Amino acid sequence: MILWLKSVIFKGNLRDFEMKNILWKPTREQIQGSQMYKFKEFINTKHNLNLKNFNDFYDWSINYIDIFWKYLWIYADIIHSKKFSQVVDNAIKMPGAKWFSGARLNFAENLLRRRDNKTAIIFRGEGQPIRKLSYNKLYSDVAKTATALKDAGVDKGDRVAGFLPNMPESIIAMLAASSIGAIWSSSSPDFGIKGVLDRFKQIEPKVLFAANGYFYNGKPHDSLEKLKGILHELPSVQKVIVIPYSEKKPNLHSIKNSILFPDFINNDVKDIKFEQLSFDHPLYIMYSSGTTGLPKSIVHGAGGTLLQHVKELRLHCDITEDDTVFYFTTCGWMMWNWLVTNLAIGATLVLYDGSPFFPDSNAMWDMADKLGITVFGTSAKFIAASEGANNIPKETNDLSKMRLILSTGSPLMEENFDYIYRDVKKDVQLASISGGTDIISCFAGGNPMLPVYRGELQCSGLAMDVDAFDNNGNSMRNTKGELVCKKAFPSMPIYFWNDPDGQKYHNAYFNQFEGIWYHGDYIEINDHGGVTIYGRSDATLNPGGVRIGTAEIYRVVEQMPEISDSLVIGVQSDGDELVALFLKMNNGEILDDNLINQIKSSIRKNCTPRHIPSIVKSVEDIPYTISGKKVELAVKKILHGEEVTNKDALSNPEALDCFKDIL
Repeated sequence: MILWLKSVIFKGNLRDFEMKNILWKPTREQIQGSQMYKFKEFINTKHNLNLKNFNDFYDWSINYIDIFWKYLWIYADIIHSKKFSQVVDNAIKMPGAKWFSGARLNFAENLLRRRDNKTAIIFRGEGQPIRKLSYNKLYSDVAKTATALKDAGVDKGDRVAGFLPNMPESIIAMLAASSIGAIWSSSSPDFGIKGVLDRFKQIEPKVLFAANGYFYNGKPHDSLEKLKGILHELPSVQKVIVIPYSEKKPNLHSIKNSILFPDFINNDVKDIKFEQLSFDHPLYIMYSSGTTGLPKSIVHGAGGTLLQHVKELRLHCDITEDDTVFYFTTCGWMMWNWLVTNLAIGATLVLYDGSPFFPDSNAMWDMADKLGITVFGTSAKFIAASEGANNIPKETNDLSKMRLILSTGSPLMEENFDYIYRDVKKDVQLASISGGTDIISCFAGGNPMLPVYRGELQCSGLAMDVDAFDNNGNSMRNTKGELVCKKAFPSMPIYFWNDPDGQKYHNAYFNQFEGIWYHGDYIEINDHGGVTIYGRSDATLNPGGVRIGTAEIYRVVEQMPEISDSLVIGVQSDGDELVALFLKMNNGEILDDNLINQIKSSIRKNCTPRHIPSIVKSVEDIPYTISGKKVELAVKKILHGEEVTNKDALSNPEALDCFKDIL
């Protein structure tokens, strides 16, 4: 009787705790109007099932993976010229599962299915007039570009690269390349020459698209000098197409084999002959961050990318043709590729090039109002910075059309959730999403059928058999573990470039648990299916043999008013590991013994004594990758006396100097 009573009290307290942590709930009408609900009912009807809620649907999707993807193909109306003979040969074969054998399709054809005057792209370059392209104009420009690429000798399997800002021409060039079966790879112009060459030298592109410059923080930046340096070390490039951006008529005399984009597409072609290709035909070459070695060149197939993106966009984000979708990204981050696939739905894309805080810290929220953005995608870093700048958009902006805010790049802290619902908008779905360049998609993310819990990703992705493992491969709930995926999925890389025996690929994901995808993130899955991300497990702290996620300490430290930013590193010492905490202070704040004691006390109270740092020091800056991720491993190398060579992957490489000899 006493045990039963304790159980009831505990469950009651747990329910109360969960209810207090719910920040947003969809209405019944919103749930039943969502595409995820409709697809669930579609499955119920097809198979005479009674899947009542998302958890039922998710469990079914991971147990019947082949049926799920078959019906998603049908539901999404994938354009194809030849049907598949088999969905997947073996759903537990990793790597090497073969998807949609026999199917023939074209990625670009699926994105260009709409050809009317609806706005496809709105482009806002920093300080520039807004440009709009209709779906009809987009199709026309892709047709001309595809013909020009063919005339330049580009064929199936050739690499076409972009050294471009996030602008319409980057999408046009990508779609033109994929329409003829070429492979697209892109890099942001804020990369250094070495960073670009570390990537493009591996894949030897035949054609390179580049803009003559870009804008950032109120200043124009020239790209032609960088371009000359890149081309000097990239002899594979036979043609350079330069897009006038920072000036109308750039001088190309010093750029060999170059032509301006308007001259390159100067033809009257109106139609595209879409090459019909296998489901696993290479579409994109993506790159790992490359902060601790040469970037991995990850090849993604056209069909898997398309199908996985459509699942996430339509089902998990509930995006329709009526949405205006924005994601703050560069062409060097996978969120650009994810954003572009919204064209397959017929939505309107918003592209932005420039600083998110120009001309002031409210710039992105103002843009959301002006352009009627309904889906606002950003990073955890931006949300924290917006709060740090004391922006209260609910008082300065309308945001009535914004229904979904997406965040990725790094874990979204509980306090970031509070900021959105307190200062941005109460009636909005906040979906933290997590996956990676490796899968060009997400393992966990949003869900229009579920509530938003403080600090949690709403759910694992449909048909993604995500789990948290301990070191021995045992599944865990309500405890931190390694993010794994136990069954195959279509957007797995088809291979790594220059990895003929697949050894690099195998070592990257399957060395830890044989036949199971090991992602290198530290996560916790709770009883209602919510997911908490604790950061990279390869940067996990291990003092006294107890594993600690760095995000646990960030959650505590970065809400303190004296602190602007932080970095946590494990430092080897006498056979153990010490926790070292480095702090970037807010203006006018000083790290003294009193504040250090406050920090340690707060960490002890909110985490455990194991989390308390042995070393606390202030630094001038914290290094980040260009995609906005904290650089823990590179700093760890510096602290242990090792050299970091690939600094061009960082947005602020000079920050690494702060850590030399600091200990």
